[in-house]
Amino acid sequence: MVRGLSRSLAGQGADVTVLTTDANGDEGQAPLEVPLGQPIETDGYRTIYFRCAPFRRYKFSLSLLQWLQRHGAEYDIAHIHALFSPVSSTAATVARWQRLPYILRPLGTLDPADLAKKKQFKQLYAAVLERSNIQGATALHFTSEQEAKISHRFGVKTRDMVLPLGVVLPEFDCSDRKARQNIQQRYGIADGIPIVLFMSRVDPKKGLDLLLPALEKLHRLGTPFHFILSGGNPQDQGYVDAIATRIRNSPLTHCTTMTGFVSGDLKTQILQAADVFVLPSYYENFGIAVAEAMMAGKPVVISDQVHIWQDIQQSQSGWVVPCERDSLSEALSTTLTNATERRQRGENGQVFAKENYGWDAIATRMIEQYHQLM
Repeated sequence: MVRGLSRSLAGQGADVTVLTTDANGDEGQAPLEVPLGQPIETDGYRTIYFRCAPFRRYKFSLSLLQWLQRHGAEYDIAHIHALFSPVSSTAATVARWQRLPYILRPLGTLDPADLAKKKQFKQLYAAVLERSNIQGATALHFTSEQEAKISHRFGVKTRDMVLPLGVVLPEFDCSDRKARQNIQQRYGIADGIPIVLFMSRVDPKKGLDLLLPALEKLHRLGTPFHFILSGGNPQDQGYVDAIATRIRNSPLTHCTTMTGFVSGDLKTQILQAADVFVLPSYYENFGIAVAEAMMAGKPVVISDQVHIWQDIQQSQSGWVVPCERDSLSEALSTTLTNATERRQRGENGQVFAKENYGWDAIATRMIEQYHQLM
């Protein structure tokens, strides 16, 4: 998201600097091999990496904060992404000390369901740092009206800015037909079998406990399909392993492929090959994977806890269901047995995504917001 926004902001004349660390995912992974403390020019904007230390799982960088302390006054506004992360929380504190206007993007961390996890720790964290950061923010950046509506502010009144995330239009190196042939050959999928795609982080909040029973029901009823589950979770490999075991010991074992995390050409070809994209999350502040599927022209089946569900409903880009197994199974049955409706909703979604989730259009609106807030 940060790269897409920065590239489009720079393309419209903004002078953009991204501060981040050399952390490469979670604890146990080697740091990024990047120059530290010096600007790297990319797509019209610059990125400066700093050493992530002393711990990696909870990101922190003293050198990043020192740089911000020295140079923050040179900028007009800061856009800080994520709460409850030491490096972003302390960066907001430094910005406040310097009277540098800053925007906070919560990334769903103010959702009551997310706050319920590690509740006592987060209450303490908020009391020490985050409540003051929220109170001092020029605005909070939410990616949907629903995210803004349900987010908790710890008793602080805020100015809210609602702008969706953008999606980069996939670069297709081959036709959908060729991509489907490649994926069928790679994963042993027979011709004519519809492909159901889940492509997201493998996490309890994503609703796999709803999706797998729904697919099992379709399998019992004789509905043909092949399920591709793409994604991983380095923070909770145990859950990924549990899902794999569940599938192995179920009727889905012969019609399911778990690919692990995918990117690049393989990710694009899987999106092209899919007939329907499904994400029955219990909560999702935006749902970037949904927007990517729409941009690829795929109809989507999502829960009404994915906060762009109203966009899907209004544009007739797919099917929106409550977090219930039977409702999910029924929606999947409808799309799998109606190829014409599937194609039409996929086309609707692609048109809507290009018009509303394109980075250039969002950057234009973002610059207008920056000027108003400044």
